[in-house]
Amino acid sequence: MTVRIGVTGATGRMGREVIAAATDRDDCKVVFAVNREPDGETVDGVEIEPADEFGSLVVDREPTAVVDFTGPESAVDYAAACADAGVAFVTGTTGFDDDQRAALEDAGDDVAVLHAPNFARGVQALVNVVGEAVQNLPGYDVELVETHHNGKRDAPSGTANRLLEEIEANGEFSERTHGREGEAPREEAEIGVHALRAGDITGEHEIILAGNHEEVRLTHRAEDRGVFAAGAVDAAVWIAGQKAGRYDFADVIRE
Repeated sequence: MTVRIGVTGATGRMGREVIAAATDRDDCKVVFAVNREPDGETVDGVEIEPADEFGSLVVDREPTAVVDFTGPESAVDYAAACADAGVAFVTGTTGFDDDQRAALEDAGDDVAVLHAPNFARGVQALVNVVGEAVQNLPGYDVELVETHHNGKRDAPSGTANRLLEEIEANGEFSERTHGREGEAPREEAEIGVHALRAGDITGEHEIILAGNHEEVRLTHRAEDRGVFAAGAVDAAVWIAGQKAGRYDFADVIRE
């Protein structure tokens, strides 16, 4: 079966990569791609159409799934339109507030919705092991440093927040300290969180566990955005056979 894919944010950093990844596969076809200001542009032979036509395109072009990397507000709108049209929705958008996150979950009542802050398989492996590391090293200080390009909007990154959730679920931590300034000694049971933004860095996350005169560093470094796009397309192919509900990238990896 050929999976028919719609792409939002098509001329953005990730939108372009998603189109490239999908058109490079024999089991996928990009049936439409939208952007707020298309200007008659094409990406890998795919015409970019106006985002305000998304509601009609998602019905007329009959995509199997839509892949979204935009912003929280637009992602929620796209998810609602997909729910109305009965089309599965895959998003790597981050920075949702509580209401937006609830709206995204509401779409999962009607269609399959997969949200992941990161579609790199290596990041999922990191999520899987960090909890075990924290359990095995009780009382160790934990710091998390994440680095991204200078245009990234949310901080900490969605991936960092996912890793922090896993750390907190497996250790005795009471607060997150975001950066330090002035006289700021480490407090017991805190996790230090540091967000760096510079140049065109694709993405790096490092967790440091230190104590007992030793340190352990767990690091993931993405060297190309294509790894995220490939994972998102994998998710779109996988979700084509799923019933309505809420999923994450771990579900794709497991199967």
